[in-house]
Amino acid sequence: MLKSLAAVAAAAALTVSGAAYYAPAVAPDTIGVAIAADDNNDDWLHAKGSRLYDMNGNEVWLTGANWFGLNCTENVPHGLYARDVDDLLKSVADHGINIIRFPISTELLLSWMDGKPLPVSSVQASYNPPQDEVGEDGTITPAGKYGNINKEFVESDGKTLKDSMAIFDIIMQKCKKYGIKALIDVHSPASHNSGHNYNLWYYEPTAEDCDGMATGHFSKAKITWDDWKDSITWLAKKYANDDTIVAYDLKNEPHGKRGYNGTECPANMAKWDDSTDKNNWRYSAEECAKSILAVNPNALILVEGIEQSPMFDKNITWDDADKFNPEPGEEKWYGAWWGGNLRGVKELPVLPESSQIVYSPHDYGPSVYAQTWFNKNFTTETLLDDYWYDTWAYINKEDIAPLLIGEWGGHMDKGANQKWMELLRDYMINNHINHTFWCINPNSGDTGGLLDSTFMNWDNNKYSLFEKSLWQTDSGKYIGLDHQTALGDNGLSLNQFYSSGAKSNLDGGKAGGGTPIVVEPKVTITTSQPTTTTTTTTTTTKTSTTSKETTTTTTSATTSKTTTSATVTTSSTTITTIKGTDIGSGQLPTTTSAVPEVTGTVWGDSNGDGEVDMSDVVLIMQSLANPNKYGVNGTDKNHITQAGLNNASVVNNNGSVTNNDAVRIQLYLLGKFDPKTGK
Repeated sequence: MLKSLAAVAAAAALTVSGAAYYAPAVAPDTIGVAIAADDNNDDWLHAKGSRLYDMNGNEVWLTGANWFGLNCTENVPHGLYARDVDDLLKSVADHGINIIRFPISTELLLSWMDGKPLPVSSVQASYNPPQDEVGEDGTITPAGKYGNINKEFVESDGKTLKDSMAIFDIIMQKCKKYGIKALIDVHSPASHNSGHNYNLWYYEPTAEDCDGMATGHFSKAKITWDDWKDSITWLAKKYANDDTIVAYDLKNEPHGKRGYNGTECPANMAKWDDSTDKNNWRYSAEECAKSILAVNPNALILVEGIEQSPMFDKNITWDDADKFNPEPGEEKWYGAWWGGNLRGVKELPVLPESSQIVYSPHDYGPSVYAQTWFNKNFTTETLLDDYWYDTWAYINKEDIAPLLIGEWGGHMDKGANQKWMELLRDYMINNHINHTFWCINPNSGDTGGLLDSTFMNWDNNKYSLFEKSLWQTDSGKYIGLDHQTALGDNGLSLNQFYSSGAKSNLDGGKAGGGTPIVVEPKVTITTSQPTTTTTTTTTTTKTSTTSKETTTTTTSATTSKTTTSATVTTSSTTITTIKGTDIGSGQLPTTTSAVPEVTGTVWGDSNGDGEVDMSDVVLIMQSLANPNKYGVNGTDKNHITQAGLNNASVVNNNGSVTNNDAVRIQLYLLGKFDPKTGK
């Protein structure tokens, strides 16, 4: 039977809110309630072949940069001792960066998970005085006159610094404010400014400097394999209802060399095989990915490569020792940048049936290390032949999975390194490869950054090289990854781009003209009941600092007959209708039998539960965005059936669906379409 919104109320009142698609199965933890409110939750992405798409099947391009510091002993992104976070992130958005990769340590995540967040240092934050002060002579000293930087980082006294988790949550709110998405990278086990040098993602007693790199700087505890997996899963659960963080990079640069002796692969190097050894990066990444996807099935999972792999074509195995200074033809192992070797994906991919896996190699130029493939007048073709293609580029070219180059960058030397940067940049543009530049920070010794040493000004030469690789229209409008919020002052939201028809630098000129995301508005309904009822009053307000709505609910029990009313609240309009009865009049339906069933079908009932509500819209959108999982032959147990398609085909009645069918059902639920009249 068809169910109207009023029937959902069942009692005196109901509030409905959420996205038009992909409602996460698990709510975030209540620890750390400063999560940025997300009214839409509509920006989750998924993979198909080598490309990434939004929930309506619009192709997207992640083009961003790294901002490190959460991985270091300061426990906060660097530079906030010099600059206000609002000012910095607004500048990042205005410069077209649509995603930031935030390196973080497992030690810091564990402190949050355990409810004992580590303190931060090297941050300037104050709001002094915290409120207006009236002097004896009546002179008013306004709040913040003597100190007003990162004021949300301090408590109500205007000077006591909040802890690292509270500050992280505020930074995520600021990203949301400016239309920036976040990618969380587990950079090191311990909080350590050089933690990336450690081979593994957990404490291994035979690993070099395990006591310094995999033992907590603050906690002094050994960081285990379970600590690594559980802590990043905890963060994914905490943010499962907030699509600011769209992706998790499971571990930065797993690496390690085989060595020149011994008959077994050592436990202190990252390998890629079919074992369940903890140092098998493929196994560990798969287990961690499954753990995260169990709490947030919509998150993208980034899997980096390793450093060395055996030459299997020469019958070399993981147990065979390497050869020191081999002659040509005597080589036994393939080398790579740390985290750059993804040769193992060809035979042993990570969760190959998942639509959420993205492979993320790192690539650098000769100023970082003089690799053998730079020992010539290198070109794009020689780089592909000597290193790129077999190491990682084949994954994109053979349409296996998307790539995101998690780190690339370097010094502007007007020589070989700058040449390499330009070649890789152009290859990523021409082949639609996602990327995050290393880095925003100026304090990376072997690369430098996009900002100068003050953290205040952009390096115009480096930015000019990098800027060409940002997703943008022909007219220079940067394209963000949020459907509703534009990327900075010179950018577009995804909905704006896909409604514009403008051409972009994606795929050599891909234009807008896709399908914008239709977000389900908030709906509050009160029905008439001559009995004892619980009356719920919902007040929605919007603050200027976050542009997000806050809902306050007051409940009281009374015995009375209430007047029927319906309120629809959107981001800019509130419409109230009284005693709505005609679903074709633009008012909300208030009866359960407004629409007759069509013979053999139930109009709009995509999930076959005999009713029509937003869950039917959700399933339609899921089946379109991810047919392998939610289509007629999908792997998910709740996939759409052919009977469901027949029900949901409300526009053309042809047994198939498009986004227009989902929109029409939403219009019906809002009382703006009458199936009886077709208007």
